[in-house]
Amino acid sequence: MKRASKKGASKREQKKRSPRVHAALARARKRQKQRGIALIMVLGAITILTVFLTELQTDTTSAVAGALAERDRLKAEYYAKSAVNLSRMLLAAEKPIRTSIGPILQLALGSAKAPQIPVWEFTDKVLGAFNGGDRVTAFGTSAGVDLTTAKNLGIPGNGYYDLVIIDEDSKINMNSAATMTPPVNLVPQLSTLFLQPQYLPLFEAPDADQQQSDAAVLCSSLIDWVDPDENLTNCAQMDKPASGSEDNIYQMLGLGYVRKNAPFDSLEEIRLVRGMDDDRWSTFIDPEPSDPHKRLVTVWGQVTDKPPVNVNTAPPQVLWAVVCSMATLDTPICVDPLQAAAFLQIFNLVRSFGRGVPIFPSWKDFSNAVEGKGIVGQFLASLGVPPVTWDPQRGTRNLRKKLFKTESKIFSIYAEGVVPGTQREARVRIHAVVDMRQATAWNQQPQTDPNNPNGTVTPPPTPGVPQVDEDNAPVDQEFVNELMTNPFGSMVYYRVD
Repeated sequence: MKRASKKGASKREQKKRSPRVHAALARARKRQKQRGIALIMVLGAITILTVFLTELQTDTTSAVAGALAERDRLKAEYYAKSAVNLSRMLLAAEKPIRTSIGPILQLALGSAKAPQIPVWEFTDKVLGAFNGGDRVTAFGTSAGVDLTTAKNLGIPGNGYYDLVIIDEDSKINMNSAATMTPPVNLVPQLSTLFLQPQYLPLFEAPDADQQQSDAAVLCSSLIDWVDPDENLTNCAQMDKPASGSEDNIYQMLGLGYVRKNAPFDSLEEIRLVRGMDDDRWSTFIDPEPSDPHKRLVTVWGQVTDKPPVNVNTAPPQVLWAVVCSMATLDTPICVDPLQAAAFLQIFNLVRSFGRGVPIFPSWKDFSNAVEGKGIVGQFLASLGVPPVTWDPQRGTRNLRKKLFKTESKIFSIYAEGVVPGTQREARVRIHAVVDMRQATAWNQQPQTDPNNPNGTVTPPPTPGVPQVDEDNAPVDQEFVNELMTNPFGSMVYYRVD
């Protein structure tokens, strides 16, 4: 009874409590139910901050990586530009080198004149000191010098450049059709090159335009793209012109363009010519893009009606095509595949034996060699290669004198700057074509003017530039003379990839 009375008393006491106490107790019970919400809020805030920081780090890393890539690309581009400038310097130095060692070459070759020295084939040995990475180390090892202590020499860090120089006068010039109609020299050269037995399967299947184009059609299409007339060229029978317009086939195929009637600007433009599919391109135009030595044709050679070919540096297949274009039709090396293969193999052997030394001092020495005369001619005859008989019309002495040259004037410079990175490397390629025909000697004096008391030509005033009183202003004549010389040739083509 006492316990029941106590319980009833506690209930009466609770009823007597104030509303304020009830509110406090309710809040206390509510807080007990909300225990841990602060922890959840803290974890949520940390998650949001983590996502934000991760996104910020990703953006920052991407921006830094992009900036580094752009920096490395700029460095690689200037490495390639340096290689181009060094190449022009090397080409300009060929004549002084030839002058210094000319007597030795004349004595070794038994000639009255020293031939051009192909210094461009030894860029890794001559310009190795200016390179970087493993290339400069290899150069120092081969030269027996320690370049690690040299100052202001070479490329710092791991960057380097790869350099290849090709003389374009050692190739068959596709643009020679722009100066003569019909191109009596280019047609037989292309026909000889295309009609080799191993290339016949290339013309059995339809071309890229699903047309049946044989070797004669491809030859005609290439010439019609360049020559200035509107008539079709008949490579099969030059004395019988073909009928029709050059643009008919392009309009019929719906290609959206017509032939150019002007010289090719680049090798890639040859792809526009009808009949030039990928197989024929990789066979005749650019067999291996990474090795321009294997190219047989060019669009940057000297544009003349009789484009010269450097017989000391031309690939054996080019020599074979040029020789057969002027030989009689029954010449064994031109009609017999075995004789042709022997001719190519022997000239490859002669080139490897010479190791870059010019074999033929003059055009006449090469002409005599393929005729079976001289030391090289006797060597060819001893190996079973019959002599060549020149065609009375297509192989005259005057024509051979113009086509067979021992000096190149136009060069392609393939330079690639490389900057290695942790994940990827930056590469920039530059293809430059230099024309050395107008290049002056290193110490050549400018043209004199007898009316000028100083003995030099005064350049014309430049519009918009204030004139200086030359009577009172001091003139560094030696510096002016050096500025008026141009030993590095003219740039005729420049492409950055």
